[in-house]
Amino acid sequence: MLAERGDEKALVEVAGLSYEVLLPPCVGEKLRGSEGRTITLDIYSQVQTDGNAGRFVFFGFTNAIEREFFEALLTVSSIGPKSACRAFSAPMHRIARAIDEGDHPFLRSLPGIGQQKAKDIVAKLQGKVARFLLIQEAEPAEAAPATPSFAQEALAVLLQLEYKKVEAERMIGETLESAPEIRDAERLLAEIYRRQKGATA
Repeated sequence: MLAERGDEKALVEVAGLSYEVLLPPCVGEKLRGSEGRTITLDIYSQVQTDGNAGRFVFFGFTNAIEREFFEALLTVSSIGPKSACRAFSAPMHRIARAIDEGDHPFLRSLPGIGQQKAKDIVAKLQGKVARFLLIQEAEPAEAAPATPSFAQEALAVLLQLEYKKVEAERMIGETLESAPEIRDAERLLAEIYRRQKGATA
């Protein structure tokens, strides 16, 4: 479950344990609004050592292809995991196109990528990113209207009254569509009752 999401990292709960996961900016953006929900991340892990002690650092991606692209960036000798994570701020196919076309100005526009690193990336990866070019980012779907909290309250009451969830959601949706001025659970339930009574009269 995604417990918290920041600009550069997330707190993920797994089997009662919390893990801090670093997120590339483009991945963090995809997870916007997912707090409190179950999510699946593809993880790249790195062991950081400090003297005799070591700890794992986790980097999260929404799919294996994003992780593989991140790993391709790591093959550039001047790019470390945290640098690659920060630089992964644009859609994967856009960065891959810049690499394939030798678009140094675009690469320099990525966080932490200066002139020399842009040259290093192109020298190492140009001609090797074709499969990442084929993956186009889906256009963001139009956000579905958020379910009002009072409608959730009404749904909980109807479920307690042993209505089936599909039926309860249908009644709530139809009632709100015909009476959009309703703004609290009590009025919503009263209107549902009135409509049900009228239907059986």
